[in-house]
Amino acid sequence: MTPHLAITMGDPAGIGPEIIVKACRALAPRLASGALRLLVIGHGTALRQAQADFAPEVEIAEVTAEGDWPALAFLPAGEERAPIALGQLSPEAGRFAYLAIEQGVRLAQAGRVAALVTAPLNKEALNDAGHHYAGHTEMLASLTGRKGSVMMLAHGNMRVSHVTTHVALEDVPKRVTPERIRLVLDLTQDALLRLGIARPHIAVAALNPHAGEGGLFGRQDIDVVAPTIAQAVADGMRVTGPVPGDTVFVKLRAGQFDAVVAMYHDQGHIPVKLLGFQVNPETGTWDALSGVNITLGLPVIRTSVDHGTAFDIAGRGIASETSLIEAIDYAERLAAGRAVT
Repeated sequence: MTPHLAITMGDPAGIGPEIIVKACRALAPRLASGALRLLVIGHGTALRQAQADFAPEVEIAEVTAEGDWPALAFLPAGEERAPIALGQLSPEAGRFAYLAIEQGVRLAQAGRVAALVTAPLNKEALNDAGHHYAGHTEMLASLTGRKGSVMMLAHGNMRVSHVTTHVALEDVPKRVTPERIRLVLDLTQDALLRLGIARPHIAVAALNPHAGEGGLFGRQDIDVVAPTIAQAVADGMRVTGPVPGDTVFVKLRAGQFDAVVAMYHDQGHIPVKLLGFQVNPETGTWDALSGVNITLGLPVIRTSVDHGTAFDIAGRGIASETSLIEAIDYAERLAAGRAVT
């Protein structure tokens, strides 16, 4: 029987409930056939309101953590203590965002769900609720007891892992170490193998312009990055680099590589998000965002939407479920080729 994937609601005051019920509606044929099974975890009132407003034809049965679940089920993350208003910051919403993740991790570690797919949370609400994490990644690392995770963004064939993410640019060079680069390479290769790529080819983006231009613009690429790549190649990996950051993503898009290892947050995020945003040329606004955030290096599989809670449009019916559906698809593929340790 196809195992369930858990979808955690994130912040109930954001667009999480809306995109979840819309995704369930879009995936109804697969749910009906049994090819896909989903367990939504979160805030009951928020889910039922979104269901009534945006997908009244979708049936989501409420269940408990024990026993058998239907193909599409809802598990309350906890007891509702106070009302939650759409689009408004509240500790109660932050509390539920944490409880949903906590419940999802527990079920994943027990083998009850094959992966976690996370809707967006609000970091301020999370911290106001007393859970002092910078976001999902840090929370998951704490709950699973696993440090050293890696962020991968994916959109189509654009797969980008990151050596560093939420750190100041001035701190990036000292964090670009042989040990960290090799960890990112190993975890990236493992993910690509689980996605069905038999012999992955990974490129490593240079830290400095022109890969340092022979040392004229810095020596990190020469002294740290290149020797680490050489060792990985000697160990049997297909790795190219360091490749200048202004061309490596064009080559990735052209299919010359299966993934790129980026050195810092914006270097890796900008190309993926530039392609993932769908912009309306008439209004100058973006209509949808495609892309998936995958956390590598955890003992559980976790994928996520690549956008925030969007409080400004919560409840208006215009939030796109595209990124969530992509995250579900990636979770399925990773779970099918599971090799998490």
